[in-house]
Amino acid sequence: MGFSDVTDGNQRPNIVIIMTDQQRADLSAREGYPLDTTPFLDSLARSGTDFDKAYTSMPVCAPARVSLFTGRYPTATRVRTNHNVPDAMYTEDLVDVLGNLGYKTALCGKNHSHLTADRLDYLFGLSHGGGSGPDRTDEEIAFDEYLSGLHHRTDLQPTPFPIECQGPYRAVSRACEWIGSVKDAPFFLWLSFAEPHNPYQVPEPYFSMFPPEVLPLLQSDEKSLEDKEFKWRWLRQMWDRAIPGYVDQVQRTRANYHGMLRLIDDQIRRFVEFLESENLRDNTIIIFVSDHGDFVGEYGLIRKGPELPECLTRIPMFFTGPGIVARGTPHEAHVSMVDIMPTLCEALGIPLPDGVQGRSLWPLLTGTSYPPAEFESIYAEHGFGGLYYTEEDGLDPEEEGAIGAGCTFDCLNSWTQSGAMRMLRKGDWKLVYDMNGRGELYHLAEDPVELENLFGEEPFAEIQRELMAELLAWTIRVQDPLPLPRRRYVFKRDPRNYTSPYR
Repeated sequence: MGFSDVTDGNQRPNIVIIMTDQQRADLSAREGYPLDTTPFLDSLARSGTDFDKAYTSMPVCAPARVSLFTGRYPTATRVRTNHNVPDAMYTEDLVDVLGNLGYKTALCGKNHSHLTADRLDYLFGLSHGGGSGPDRTDEEIAFDEYLSGLHHRTDLQPTPFPIECQGPYRAVSRACEWIGSVKDAPFFLWLSFAEPHNPYQVPEPYFSMFPPEVLPLLQSDEKSLEDKEFKWRWLRQMWDRAIPGYVDQVQRTRANYHGMLRLIDDQIRRFVEFLESENLRDNTIIIFVSDHGDFVGEYGLIRKGPELPECLTRIPMFFTGPGIVARGTPHEAHVSMVDIMPTLCEALGIPLPDGVQGRSLWPLLTGTSYPPAEFESIYAEHGFGGLYYTEEDGLDPEEEGAIGAGCTFDCLNSWTQSGAMRMLRKGDWKLVYDMNGRGELYHLAEDPVELENLFGEEPFAEIQRELMAELLAWTIRVQDPLPLPRRRYVFKRDPRNYTSPYR
């Protein structure tokens, strides 16, 4: 196996992971969306290798972020909810690997992972309530108070603060300052935006950039919930309970979300232009990814919560930088954010740490040989286990904490996250299967929002059997290999974690 020349000697590449929170993959012109929400990101994706069949490990913030840094699925990391971060299980993560190679490391923006400040050379934290601490201007403090005061809701008016107070602007500013201070060492930066996650707010000119009346029609509405499971309908009912006038706000929420996408896009442009001005772009691998998506009005819902629909599980993900082929069009491979960590290991010429489950994408990025069968399907997970909650259960949302102070309503709760579900995407087909043996089969080419469940229908029996067999293989494959055998037995694995033979 050959590694890129960019890792020779002292020429190790700088690495930047740009992550957004809750960004849908399909709301961009490069995906055929009629509104141009992310023009710079679209051009950046075309300068490298873009994947339009990329998936999160789980459509929940902390589990997905831990997966990215460990290269392990949530069933292996043990982080299956936002509250299980202390339970993260792994041997070495990406920060360990890079630190051992002499990289300077930093996080600017939202964390919500297992990483702690003492493990990084620099941390500037921002989240959905802005920043904290004394190192803020009076205007930034006022903005952060305003942001927290929204309680994750939608502001129906333009944000009454300038762009310079917004999280993406502040994160980019601190990132540029830190990079300017790094001397005589390659750097790793996690530039992590808390947007376009709720609260849905944006200043002018972005507030008026995509007004509600110009937004494309949704592909589904709340009538679609009639054929969904209880947790979907329960979530819709909770929005009426949590936000009076919810229905009348959905279009403004969508408009703000679109404006937030363009604001982020402009700040990423600003960051990349800084790299160019410092002559760093040519030796910097940039990875763009989101942790998961957002309903943004589909099914009459916002945010996230139940199950594994495409709008929550499929994510934007692309790579650009030294050694990476500029394809211009999306790669046909099915990939996961879990693959990012092992990809960087190969790019840097080091073996995968024990327990890594993701596969290296480096051959795909560099235009070298790989087994196509390895990337014909992809897998994702959902749920913390146990039984599903139903309308017969007496658990109260306020007692549980789904509705309460600090957050109008937490869409990730005992109802929407209960049970266990697994997903397989293969070509135009998608299979979802749960712990009770309930299956869903969708032909995404004709049914992109998964309204017609074909599971159990005789005309589709053969494709169902094929996908069931492949999902079973994936489920076995992602069983945690840790701990490895203690004595005598020699653990065998492909250096790229491939299971398909080259041919």
